[in-house]
Amino acid sequence: MRSTIEPAHDTRAEKADDDGPQPTPRELVKLSITIDQAEFDRDIDQAFRKIARQVNLPGFRAGKVPRRVLEARIGLAAAREEALRDAVPAYLAEAVKEHDVDLVATPEISITAGEEAGDVSFDAVCEVRPVVTVPGYGGLRVELPSTEATDDEIDEAVDAERRRQGSLVDAARSVQHGDHVTLTLAASRDGEPVAGLNTEDWLYEVGKGWVAEGFDDQLLGAVAGATLTFSANPSGSDDPADFTVTVSNVQQLELPEATDEWVAEVLGEFDTVAAWRASIAERIAAGKLNQARNVFVERVTTALAGLVDAAPPDSMVQGDLQARVQNMVQQFQAQGIGIEQWLQLTGQTSESFIEALRQQSVNAVKVDLALRAVATAEDIEVTDDDIDAEYARIAVRVRQKANEVRRAYEKNDAVTDLVAQIRKTKALDWLLEHVEVVDPDGRPLDRAKLLGHDHEHEH
Repeated sequence: MRSTIEPAHDTRAEKADDDGPQPTPRELVKLSITIDQAEFDRDIDQAFRKIARQVNLPGFRAGKVPRRVLEARIGLAAAREEALRDAVPAYLAEAVKEHDVDLVATPEISITAGEEAGDVSFDAVCEVRPVVTVPGYGGLRVELPSTEATDDEIDEAVDAERRRQGSLVDAARSVQHGDHVTLTLAASRDGEPVAGLNTEDWLYEVGKGWVAEGFDDQLLGAVAGATLTFSANPSGSDDPADFTVTVSNVQQLELPEATDEWVAEVLGEFDTVAAWRASIAERIAAGKLNQARNVFVERVTTALAGLVDAAPPDSMVQGDLQARVQNMVQQFQAQGIGIEQWLQLTGQTSESFIEALRQQSVNAVKVDLALRAVATAEDIEVTDDDIDAEYARIAVRVRQKANEVRRAYEKNDAVTDLVAQIRKTKALDWLLEHVEVVDPDGRPLDRAKLLGHDHEHEH
């Protein structure tokens, strides 16, 4: 087999309607491949063996019909056609590997010679992954949630514990926001009781807003023994109901004073208020740190994608979109939910659902192109040790031996893709180590704390 490669022209732009949306330009190359007759004869032999397994002739066992007999019965043309169908993709794959063509779509193949006899030649127009540049990637700045606990957050946690330990005492005054009132509640609509809104001696905290629109406002200023009548829309309903509410008792929550003695007696593990507040600050900071870590990679890759000005190739976007849709459908099926049912529950149309996923695909393709560009700009290479380590990680995940994983990748010609993924991961690692990270107030965040000693991410 002999093959050559040369740039190809995208003819779609010439056929596009000047008044309509213009297609995204494609990066194309043309592979021209020639197979000598002697080499192609072996493919014809293979085609005859395939046909022999599919036909039954008297006097011959299945799959044992000699080529000369089949050739006499069906002719050479049928086998040659079968050989072209089966062998051309294999020769194309060999040429793609030889010339290191990074395919992103199914090639357009045209036979140029040899359909009937002689050497076989064909052209394959291949869309390849475009190479982009991302100027400014070294000066990326991302904003993450603060990782430190504020005094207000600590005070809120302290007050929450004080409320939990508080006690209700009768209030000799009218109802105020935050009071606990004992109510007898009756609600009806057209003379019929409204389900769930008729009860006695119900203790309710004013301000929760659980019952109906404006319900809590009606209670404010009432005193124990008062009976209130009004109309309001129960929560979750657009139809008003008639309410009759009797206030039996008004209580206020009396909070304990946060002293060292109270902390030591009630909380036990702390001797002082200062120690308790320090523990709260540490807990809040840990939660905020996890929150920042959860969005770190996403914020960095989104910022990186914003540096890609060129529109991503339609074929790459469509391929990513199809994978996303298929993955979501499978997730719904696993949960026993149909996609149409889910769309109805979420109030979406199929068009809006697909468009939202499409935007995710556009961003994902831009991230893919940008990370490859960073890897090239920073001369990032993938070593044999990197590949071996990735085989080992995959082996743990799929519960196989690393050698089995290696053989599977080599058998499926997937090593090149694996190397590309490792290279992108190393490029992302480089970005995470160099991007400027600040909180909403512009203060630098501790990168080492964000990354920790062991950070992993997926693309």
